[in-house]
Amino acid sequence: MELGLDNDIMGWFDEVSENAGWVQTKTLRMILEANFGVEYLWKWFGDINIHGMDSSALEALYTSLVPLASHADFEPFIQRIVDGDTSPILTQQPITTLSLSSGTTDGRQKYVPFTRHSSQTTLQLFRLAAAYRSRVYPIREGRRILEFIYGSKQFKTKGGLTAGTATTHYFASEEFKIKQQKTKSFTCSPDEVISGGDYKQSKYCHLLLGLHFSEQVEFITSTFAYSIVQAFRAFEELWRDLCSDIREGSLSSRITIPKMRKAVLAIISANPCLATRTETHCRELEKASWFGLIPKLWPNAKYVYSIMTGSMAPYIKKLRHYAGDLPLVSADYGSTESWVGVNLDPSSPPENVTFAVIPTFSYFEFIPLHRHKQGFSSSNIDDYIEEEPVPLSQVKVGQEYEIVLTTFTGNFAIL
Repeated sequence: MELGLDNDIMGWFDEVSENAGWVQTKTLRMILEANFGVEYLWKWFGDINIHGMDSSALEALYTSLVPLASHADFEPFIQRIVDGDTSPILTQQPITTLSLSSGTTDGRQKYVPFTRHSSQTTLQLFRLAAAYRSRVYPIREGRRILEFIYGSKQFKTKGGLTAGTATTHYFASEEFKIKQQKTKSFTCSPDEVISGGDYKQSKYCHLLLGLHFSEQVEFITSTFAYSIVQAFRAFEELWRDLCSDIREGSLSSRITIPKMRKAVLAIISANPCLATRTETHCRELEKASWFGLIPKLWPNAKYVYSIMTGSMAPYIKKLRHYAGDLPLVSADYGSTESWVGVNLDPSSPPENVTFAVIPTFSYFEFIPLHRHKQGFSSSNIDDYIEEEPVPLSQVKVGQEYEIVLTTFTGNFAIL
């Protein structure tokens, strides 16, 4: 990213963070005004005129009237949207796309409304995170990112809405293209590989194109840490075929999707020197159990970047094995419903990462949690005593909380 753009977005974040309480009150007002009159809120607000109300009074009214809710409480409303009801049920914004969450309800994935706002906040978060990373690990403009990213197959609901994962929607959005321009870093793989719809074929092409651009790659990334680990585990078996393709400028017959084949073959060309060098490195790495694979094959890579917290933490050990001395940088914190926080200290190891809440993305409340038994460690929410929610401005360092979200996309006080 250009230094001026870095300073602009970091300056913006400093300003909204310093005034987080006021910004949160304003954000809630924007959410409620943008969604005034939707069916779900009408249950609680009725014909109360919120437009002339003081912002602080509106915040107090909202938190006193609208109860905490789970996804199960929203499910009947979302199901009507899935089935084609276009009335303003949860949001006044047109909903044409639904995300499938990574969590489940009764064994089924949850549907979450996805709007243009979802893509815009993702772009803003990625730009902000990139600005802080570039202060610690400066990268060369116009170079490449080896991204193991995959757009899964989308489908139409009964009501004609497009459904798929949030990442699939984002990779297909205009904001994803803008992100590359704004950060001055470009993914190795074309859209035809990212959105190919076949995980194994896309993974092979990511690896091949990553090697093709090996001297230009500035960092390695994926949405989740396990995707990087899976890619390099596959590399241990595929490296001979990959080197053959590099030497000949060809593409393995395992790639059968016509658009993907055409796009990749338009990029690669025969490179016997790169193939020989890669083969030599791989034979050495094989003897060393593939320790330090990433810096050996991508000598200009500065770090490995991915979500490494929560359920991704078990993959850190293997990722560190592949990364050797390269830093592991934990990506940012969020859910399918909303992004929550950004990693402002990329130099911190993933085990110690902390996130700063972005107060413009959603309205956040925090339920203080207290363990039944002091010193007893458990992730089960039933093992905690809960207090009343507090706003972001009243959060205390060292206290454990459960986050409550009110979003622009129709989630109101959802746990």
